[in-house]
Amino acid sequence: MNKKELAHIRKQLKLDHEMLKLFEILNVYIMKDSSEIYHYERQPFALLDREKQELYMGNFKKLLTGELDQKMFELKFQDNAEEPSRELLHQALITGDPDEWHDLMILLVEKMLKDTKYEKDTVVTFVRGQYARPTRVRSEESEESAKDEMFSHPFILCSVNSTEHQRKLLMFDYVERVYNYSVFVDPIIKLNTPEQGFFYPSVTDNYSDVNRVLYCSGKAHEPNLHFVEQVLTAEKSITAIEERAIFEDIVKEVAGEQLDASAIAAVYEEINRVIEENEGEEPARLDFVDVERMLTGSGIENVTREKVERAFETVVDDRNFELKASSVIPKFTSKSIKIDTKVATITISPQDLKYIRQVNYQGKRCIMIEVDEDAVIEGFTLNTETL
Repeated sequence: MNKKELAHIRKQLKLDHEMLKLFEILNVYIMKDSSEIYHYERQPFALLDREKQELYMGNFKKLLTGELDQKMFELKFQDNAEEPSRELLHQALITGDPDEWHDLMILLVEKMLKDTKYEKDTVVTFVRGQYARPTRVRSEESEESAKDEMFSHPFILCSVNSTEHQRKLLMFDYVERVYNYSVFVDPIIKLNTPEQGFFYPSVTDNYSDVNRVLYCSGKAHEPNLHFVEQVLTAEKSITAIEERAIFEDIVKEVAGEQLDASAIAAVYEEINRVIEENEGEEPARLDFVDVERMLTGSGIENVTREKVERAFETVVDDRNFELKASSVIPKFTSKSIKIDTKVATITISPQDLKYIRQVNYQGKRCIMIEVDEDAVIEGFTLNTETL
């Protein structure tokens, strides 16, 4: 799945969207004390009150919001799982029997409860539906409507949401003009901050891929490994932070611990160029040949293909390992790099890193920043000194 495929699904998550149909919705309430199913309720989505539909749709859209490999993880199913969820989910996807779909989702919840203690009462929401997309791309000159040839993609979406109890409140009664003390005992389901969930099946080249599932984490870079491996029976995925750390270790193995800012900037610029060239396609990946070319082109000395290949084997124990290009660099156009010093913290974008230097001035290390305009501090323009 790439960003465009994920965005296409997310755009359809609107009430009354003509290319989205939601059939049944199933809510399962789990008690924290017993970690057992306390109550479940299944309804046709169309029969819910409009206000409820809007709340759920907001929850689904929030669940699918985030960057791939940071909050969204496309996962392969394990090949030799003892209780594989792939077959369970596939059967739930293709069945036309709402009762069978319901029973299969309850089985999945029971897998969630196994060996897990919930700190809060939790609600697991499943929705069954389908979305549509054109079967082929048309030119702007085509007289055919983009909706003439559509292909429906059935899906199952799961959102896991914790609950919280309202605080004691002091309320003002406009009619009686008195202050009243109120206590709400019913738990509130936190639909605006889903804990985790999944979207099945994933998408590959605009087609449903029943061999993969899109896992959604509530927090960036913090997938729930128990849910991934034991509930979904999927293979663990490397987060973007972990992949960036691997890249940094490989570069250190080849070039050492210390690099000029200009060399780092050149490496980032080359990686960003590769990302832009592959925009809209499968995410660009870097093998040891690509990394060797980038390091050599960035002016780093004594780089050889053999050294880079050995670095891959040392760090990840696999010379054929491929790094996802978008994961190994910070966001290129935003101030995503932080330089911490005892005196100040400087934030800068990778594309501006080439203007940074660490220099030795009168026996002291200094950070030098090249600027095109006068620096202004609290309304005062700094004098320019000549060193």
